[in-house]
Amino acid sequence: MEKIPQTPRTTLKRLPKRGSYDRELINSILDEGFICHAGFIVDGKPCVIPTGYARVGDSLVIHGSQASRMLRTLGQGIDVCVTVTLVDGLVLARSAFHHSMNYRSVVVFGRATVIDDPDAKLAALRALSEHMIPGRWDDARQPNESEMQQTTVLSLALTEASAKVRTGPPLDDEEDYDLLVLGWGDSIADCRGRSD
Repeated sequence: MEKIPQTPRTTLKRLPKRGSYDRELINSILDEGFICHAGFIVDGKPCVIPTGYARVGDSLVIHGSQASRMLRTLGQGIDVCVTVTLVDGLVLARSAFHHSMNYRSVVVFGRATVIDDPDAKLAALRALSEHMIPGRWDDARQPNESEMQQTTVLSLALTEASAKVRTGPPLDDEEDYDLLVLGWGDSIADCRGRSD
């Protein structure tokens, strides 16, 4: 089981037992999602932008218009934080305080690089298309020279990343187990019936 080395930025502080640096788990989460959020600083202010992505080997690739402020800024090699979250379900507890979600998430830190090589750029665009809609690349017209020039593709190495996962039922306080609390889709009669 290959691990991604922990860094101060990827070391989980809150509920560290939910954290993982296992590359296979991180890859599986990234491979299931297709929207990420890229956070960065531009003009001294924080900015977070949602965008599509694909994993290509040990890197994430994102793309967009050459006019994109995000891509122009990240292409300069500044620090970026990319997050992906998959929500697997709502967790309803007996108290509102203990409501939660079951989720799988990945946080990636690093600096993106522009993919300039035409063959590598085309391969990355194909990977993006195939990740989101498998088989579509071969069914559609390929990008022409003008479209390639208008498109920026960035690559972010998965060398500083961690996963965090929550699974299972609610973690109720012991004294709350005797409460009559409705579950998802329950009626009062259902709830009373379970406590008899």
